[in-house]
Amino acid sequence: MNRHRAEAPHQAHPAQAPAVDAPPLPAPEPGGEPWSTTIRRGPDGALAVAGLDVRDIARQHGTPAYVVDEADLRGRARRFAEAFAAAFAPEAGMAGADVYYAGKAFLSVAVARWVHEEGLRVDTATGGELAVAIRAEVPGEAIGLHGNNKSDAEITAALEHGVGRIVVDSLPEIDQVAAVAARLGVVAPVMVRVTTGVHAGGHEFIATAHEDQKFGLSLTSGAAAKAVETILARPELDLIGLHSHIGSQILDLAGFEVAARAVLGLRADVAARSGHLMPEVDLGGGYGISYTGHDGVPPTPEQIATTLADAVRRACTDLGTDVPRISVEPGRSIVGPSALTLYTVGTVKVVALDDGGRRTYVSVDGGMSDNIRPALYQAEYTAALASRASDAEAVTARVVGKHCESGDIVVHGVALPADVRAGDLLAVPATGAYGRSMASNYNMVPRPPVLAVRDGQARVLVRRETVEDLLALDEG
Repeated sequence: MNRHRAEAPHQAHPAQAPAVDAPPLPAPEPGGEPWSTTIRRGPDGALAVAGLDVRDIARQHGTPAYVVDEADLRGRARRFAEAFAAAFAPEAGMAGADVYYAGKAFLSVAVARWVHEEGLRVDTATGGELAVAIRAEVPGEAIGLHGNNKSDAEITAALEHGVGRIVVDSLPEIDQVAAVAARLGVVAPVMVRVTTGVHAGGHEFIATAHEDQKFGLSLTSGAAAKAVETILARPELDLIGLHSHIGSQILDLAGFEVAARAVLGLRADVAARSGHLMPEVDLGGGYGISYTGHDGVPPTPEQIATTLADAVRRACTDLGTDVPRISVEPGRSIVGPSALTLYTVGTVKVVALDDGGRRTYVSVDGGMSDNIRPALYQAEYTAALASRASDAEAVTARVVGKHCESGDIVVHGVALPADVRAGDLLAVPATGAYGRSMASNYNMVPRPPVLAVRDGQARVLVRRETVEDLLALDEG
């Protein structure tokens, strides 16, 4: 079996916080990772996003709030589209490429519309995400549907909208999609999600191509080949390609090269046995970003595109097959760096540690309900004082939320000014991916709004929930 493990930089568990005599580094100043491209610090020390002072954002919309830099997000989407168009152009000996925005990272009607306007398609994983893409008027052929347990209703909605592909995740699903297609009188375009044994990423639960997990059909066991054989025998289905996804928060591209060769090998084997050379191969997403500015250098869209193009070209030459049309699915790498979460500081508490040191606990008005990743994955973030300048010495701080959990940590360790106090604004960058999309109402806390800022103006993309919203669902 072909296995490759691409290790992400170490992500410390909360119990492994930096020693007090070696304080954590402060958040890097705006102008580079992990901040979005339009963020600047003014003469009085306050941050501005796309020309709008964060203090004005807080006054107008309250905190906590997810603040999306629209120009930054659009620019990242456009850069992916252009990089893959160039690397996979026919004049480069390739068959073209499609970039699907992975909606699970964060999806709203406006974001779906933006990425499509910038040349991307939209990948959805549930009926809800599909409904958002449809409301954004993304054409059916530019939408894909994923999911390991699709309902008949979700498959029906996808086929009625004419989606460009349904990614089949299990053998029983083949009959399910075929039955729905037959009832609707259509032929369903499908891809087979292949588990290649190649897995990469920063945490066990976000590495999605090893054998012992819920996604995909195993290449090693023969389940993927069986799925292909079964689909080819069903006239209700059109087998357009194979799909591979190897993990998440990946900074080392080597795993993609190994996975591409494995999937392309299966494609060649199928063509040799059946005469059907699938026209498409999807190599997934999961490209990593910087969360702290000190956690590695993320690959650029150009590096990703050229690396994959070279790998596909070499593999197809060795296999003696024509190159397929390639697709990829960036999500985090587009929306993650494009947003920050803005909080207001409440209680500040200095705690004595067993080793004689001290740690400052800075409580904010959000927490694990708006960013579960630190609690779920031990993910590391950074934070910066956003509303003013400070000449105070730096102290070791832990930014925590307001929830009734000791694990409610927003930032495990960061150097903040010793005079941080109630009423200050803190900004946590790189929260655009898996913040709002994984948010909850734990402790009955309403979810924050999503605001888009462009040219000095903010507008609401997703409004703030209210207590009335929560009570409206309670039938008593």
